[in-house]
Parts: sequence; structure tokens; C-alpha cells
Amino acid sequence: MPYEWQIKPDQEASEQFGASCFAHTTGKPYCQLTLWPYRSLPPRGFVWFIGLTVALLCVPLFALLGTRHLWIMLPFLAAAVASIWYFLMRSYKDGTILETLTIWSDHMELTRQNPRGKPQHWAANPYWVSVHMHPKSGPVDSYLTLRGGDREVEIGAFLSVDERKALIGELQRVLARLPK
Repeated sequence: MPYEWQIKPDQEASEQFGASCFAHTTGKPYCQLTLWPYRSLPPRGFVWFIGLTVALLCVPLFALLGTRHLWIMLPFLAAAVASIWYFLMRSYKDGTILETLTIWSDHMELTRQNPRGKPQHWAANPYWVSVHMHPKSGPVDSYLTLRGGDREVEIGAFLSVDERKALIGELQRVLARLPK
């Protein structure tokens, strides 16, 4: 799944230190969740795809070797490869969205790093935070939001429906088990 718990929520504070070791002022979070979009074409696959595309586009050019038609076709084929390259690289850039949810016993912070633009931040007291799933009313099916304080923010909108359904259960479990 394209999300990962860096500090597992099952790792409880030791009885000796109690819940205070997860306070925001100590710096050690109770848990941290990082979410990123799924990449169906890894960088190695990108190299193979571009290479095969160039090779397959060159096959018809062999018949045109030595003719002026080769020079007529060549710019169009080069433009086709360049546009495929550009739009795949733009897709990679759009896929650099990164959401980080950090939870302490007394503070919760969501940071979203957008591919083009400034990071967005949201913070609230986890005691007042609730996780909501909007089955049909959001921009995507099973829209997942965190509500706390005076704001409601989306989390994991780029995840698949099944991943969002799994994530809501995990988030609710973490918030329920959070040391008070």
C-alpha cells in the first residue's frame, strides 16, 4: 500500500514513563503516517517504455532510408517521443505529493507537500479529532477526512477506495489507543 507507519502505533509507552513521553514538547511522536500516490510505472519501466517506443517508431523509418520522406517523418516522430517523455515526467512530478500525519498524545499535525507550491499544514488536539468517510459526497468515492478544531481536511485522496477503507480503520484504532 502507498502508505507506511514509521513509528508503529502498537509500540506503547513503557509503564515507567507513562504517556508523557509522547507529549509534543518532548519531540517523540506516538506514531507517524506517510502517504504517497501509487506509481504504476517505476523509473526502470520508464526507460524501457521510452526505449521500446523509439525502437518501434524507427522500424517504419527503415523503408524510408535514402528518401526525402524520411526527413518529413522524422520531426513528427521525434515530437511524438518528446511529448510522451514530457507528459510522463509531468506525471512523475505530480506524483511527488507526500502527506505526513504525525501524532503525539497532545498534538496532531498533517503536512501535505504539493508538487508545485508551498506545503500545507493542519494541526489539532487529537482528543478532539475524528475521522470521517464520506461514501459519495466528496470529490472521490469514500472520501476520507480528519475533523478537528474548526477545520476538516482531506487525507489520502489519491489512494484507492480499498486503501482509504483500510486506512480509516487504522486511523480510528490509533486515535482510540492514543495515550491520554
